[in-house]
Amino acid sequence: MTDLIRDREWASFPRSVEEVSHTWIPMPDGTRLAARIWLPTDSVERPVPGILEFLPYRKNDGTSLRDSRNAPYFAGHGYAVVRVDIRGTGDSEGVLLDEYTQTELDDGVATIAWIAAQDWCTGKVGIMGISWGGFNGLQIAALQPPELAAVVSLCSTDDRYADDVHYFGGQLLADQQLSWATTMLAFDARPPDPIVWGEDWLAVWRKRLEEIPPFIETWMQHQRRDEFWQHGSVCEDPTAIRAPVLLAGGWHDAYRDAILRMLASLEVPRRGVIGPWAHLWPHFAVPGPRVGFLQEALRWWDRWLKEEQNGIEDEPMLLSWVQDSASPRAYYAHRPGRWVADPSWPSPHVTMLPARLTSRPGVELGAEHVGRRATAAGESTTLTIGSAQAHGVAGGRSAAYGTAYDLAVDQRADDGSALCFDSAPLTEPLDILGIPEAELELTADQTQAMVAVRVVDVAPDGAATLVTRGVLNLTHRDSHEHPEVLQPGRSVQVRFPLHAVGYQVPVGHRLRFALAPTLWPTVWPAPAPVTLTIHPEHSRVWMPIRAPGGETEFPFPEPEQARFDHRPLDAAERGIVTRDLATGVTTVVYEEKGGFLLPLDGGEELRSAPWERDTFEIQDEEPTSARAVSERRIDLSRGDWCTRVEAFGEMTCSSDAFHVTTSVTTWTGTEQVFTREWSFSFPRDHT
Repeated sequence: MTDLIRDREWASFPRSVEEVSHTWIPMPDGTRLAARIWLPTDSVERPVPGILEFLPYRKNDGTSLRDSRNAPYFAGHGYAVVRVDIRGTGDSEGVLLDEYTQTELDDGVATIAWIAAQDWCTGKVGIMGISWGGFNGLQIAALQPPELAAVVSLCSTDDRYADDVHYFGGQLLADQQLSWATTMLAFDARPPDPIVWGEDWLAVWRKRLEEIPPFIETWMQHQRRDEFWQHGSVCEDPTAIRAPVLLAGGWHDAYRDAILRMLASLEVPRRGVIGPWAHLWPHFAVPGPRVGFLQEALRWWDRWLKEEQNGIEDEPMLLSWVQDSASPRAYYAHRPGRWVADPSWPSPHVTMLPARLTSRPGVELGAEHVGRRATAAGESTTLTIGSAQAHGVAGGRSAAYGTAYDLAVDQRADDGSALCFDSAPLTEPLDILGIPEAELELTADQTQAMVAVRVVDVAPDGAATLVTRGVLNLTHRDSHEHPEVLQPGRSVQVRFPLHAVGYQVPVGHRLRFALAPTLWPTVWPAPAPVTLTIHPEHSRVWMPIRAPGGETEFPFPEPEQARFDHRPLDAAERGIVTRDLATGVTTVVYEEKGGFLLPLDGGEELRSAPWERDTFEIQDEEPTSARAVSERRIDLSRGDWCTRVEAFGEMTCSSDAFHVTTSVTTWTGTEQVFTREWSFSFPRDHT
């Protein structure tokens, strides 16, 4: 063990805990990774299993608050938690070239071996993480390190093309691709800590800044599901994962679909928990209810890392929160509903039933309508819908993080520019649990087009709450790997998934299915205005309907976590949609600021103050007017040490290419340390 030990007491835990705020972990090529470690003070005499969290988000500041809530809790219950900055981030040596590289995964395997070899470790190791750490935890597990005995993965995916911040249904994610690339450029450009690096910190920072690439260049070079996205997608071979996996996420998180897919595909002991949450740990997530997830994870660790026979593997495979209907709003502190338990997935309690679209237009629900519906005399057999470029602006962000503007608001504005099919008012409650699928016969008037399907809960007073939605790039109708252009005027039959959902539609409400050829700013529009012709008699939306039963009382203890003192900075969040009536331009702005002051030894405070803004613009009838702008700023200081990072990204398009400009600039005090701008153009590859 190396220097910088901070002694603290967590008296409420079974074992006292010490923190090692910095140590080096050597990699086989000589690169050193920086780690922060929490472990029982008597772990050398009484060794414990290890738990790795492997992230690029910086242990000293970026995730320090969250780490200090979670890690001491596990350490106080008999584990050594090792939080590592991956290569090229935080205080670790090297350079980060992209997400989930083979080097990153190999480093993870080597880090697990290092943990297992320490005198305070029993030789068994688990890996945990949310988002990036959830992704690479699964990917590292697929490499089968012999010391790895369990995985806890939150808000993650088995398919990097289907679920991540890049593409959705084969269509470019407008509200995430540039945004996340700009975020990562700002994250990667933050300085190493002088407490660790001493006087060398500035030279190390300059060298790193010279080497970091803008990730978006690589991402935009792969617009179809090729080998680039197959790498790290554990769905390519689910049997490669041999350690038991606990999965968790929320209905408002972008990665909810993957939990159900992995419950169905993995062959190891596995368990899933899905609440109403956004992209957050369930013990402090919104919307509530929050649950004692650290205790649930502790049971998982105890079973597989300590071999305690607590029976968790015999409990229901899936615990999910079926949300009650609620008035549409961009934020919920709490989402009413109830917990249900399913013994396996696919569940014996869930049946896929078709909601047949009819040319009235309307919806017929029920298994008896699987066959073709006869067309009444004089009834039209096709319906058309054109491109309203701003359709979708009421839908919220594709990835919700619990901010004040994340979620979808009343859908009536978007419904007015879509082709809507409404059911009759329901005469009994309808529970939806699983992944709906749209099956459509349609025709486009362009060689390239997309279709968006929204499922909406319509209350008797007309309020329209988004239940779920999905998108398909129609050139990807047969394959995300080998897209093919459309033949205008020729009908195609397509089937594609919508996002997973747990939701009860109450008596008296109607289900609405809304179809449109645009969904801005969630996905980038097609190169030219599109008119879709729908053939309702050959179209349906398959709904996973859950039969009554399996309801359970609150199946978790109340949330617990380690206490950690800090002072939050003033925070502000806003989401604004405007429309210029003179120009026909609709603008969406998402903006937030926050941060914290963190007390340190010696009376100093670390100040971390991030700010970000994303702007999306589009003009009526002109898809090539689409424009996305992302701005990031991170101020990081302690005493006389004061740094700033600013990153910028802009994406526009023409009918045949995407155009990206991105830049990063850094300062120490008032001195500019580095600045660089990149400009790229990428041919549109069926997107």
